[in-house]
Amino acid sequence: MTPVAEALEQVLALVAPLAAERVPLRRALGRVLAEPVVAQLTQPPFDASSMDGYWISAADHRPGAVLRVEGEAAAGRGWAGAVAPGQAVRIFTGAPCPAPGGVVLLQENVLRAGDTITLPETLSDNDNIRPRGQDFGEGAPFRPNRALTARDIGLIAAMNVAEVAVHRRPVVAVMATGDELVQPGETPGPDQIICSNSLMLAAMIEAAGAEVRLLPIARDTAESLRFTFSLAEGADLLVSSGGASVGDHDIVGEIAAELGFERSFWRIAMRPGKPLMAGRMGAAVMLGLPGNPVSAAVCAKLFLLPMLARMQGLDGRPVPQQAVLAKDVGPAGPRAHYMRAMLIPGTPPKIIPAASQDSARLGVLAEADALLIRPLGDGPRQAGEFAEYLPL
Repeated sequence: MTPVAEALEQVLALVAPLAAERVPLRRALGRVLAEPVVAQLTQPPFDASSMDGYWISAADHRPGAVLRVEGEAAAGRGWAGAVAPGQAVRIFTGAPCPAPGGVVLLQENVLRAGDTITLPETLSDNDNIRPRGQDFGEGAPFRPNRALTARDIGLIAAMNVAEVAVHRRPVVAVMATGDELVQPGETPGPDQIICSNSLMLAAMIEAAGAEVRLLPIARDTAESLRFTFSLAEGADLLVSSGGASVGDHDIVGEIAAELGFERSFWRIAMRPGKPLMAGRMGAAVMLGLPGNPVSAAVCAKLFLLPMLARMQGLDGRPVPQQAVLAKDVGPAGPRAHYMRAMLIPGTPPKIIPAASQDSARLGVLAEADALLIRPLGDGPRQAGEFAEYLPL
């Protein structure tokens, strides 16, 4: 069986960042930049007041000084006149400063009488001015190593950039297999169950920034599988669930091979999720997940999401975090075990594995907020020891 770390590197080697496309900034949320954004201007473009008050020259910034107010500067409407010694300009937040080398006095810190202001006896060291280029200068690059957030969109807009180059969204075809499955909303027969994997995987894929093509359930016949595989044509990645084991009816790999599937590996030294396969299939990549819902979800977390991240120009390898065991745990056994667990807030947090680790119990998975990582061959651990986990 292939170790988890080795399997991850193999699936990542199957994919590469997709080509760039240019999109309006309005449609860039959640996308990954394919090249840096370059600021088209300097922000702020001038020395600007950060407060409502009075602008004066640094030379007039003296305790008790009496100055004459000669004009007014507001946002979008600066004071164009000259300011002589002993003079001040009424200024509002965001307005351009009348000249370099000045100070903005807060309006509540001066005494105004008619057209004059009197400075207090105790002066602040803060000039209350946002210097030109404080945020960024023209030509400054910006390329975060993550999907763009709303905050990023605001920054790029301020840079006067209306269109950005982003990696194309991966198109992922999702296929569930099995005679025992019916779609949500249908009435299952006496030997059937509801197909939950497709919608769960589709949600994970879309949350990771990709587009989903949801295929119909493929039945356990060569004809049905061939037809459903044909519907995935043109997708970048085909994700199947079920039929990847060694049972007499698990023929997904066999039919995929007939259609050109070149398998990189099969079976992982982990639980839940041992029956997992991956490889190339024509111009696309195929990832075959287990049919058990929890196994499918855990394998998608460990392998599918990193693949989607790489296709969008990111390194999506899971980064384990550390928590303190809240209870004793037994040995991990001959395979790495990713146990559904709950986090107890704290610094560091505590972690407690769920009582049941049955790979068919979606209720346990839904309540969990972490996967407690038990490395292959790891011995018993006691409460109070540190352990690694992946957040869900």
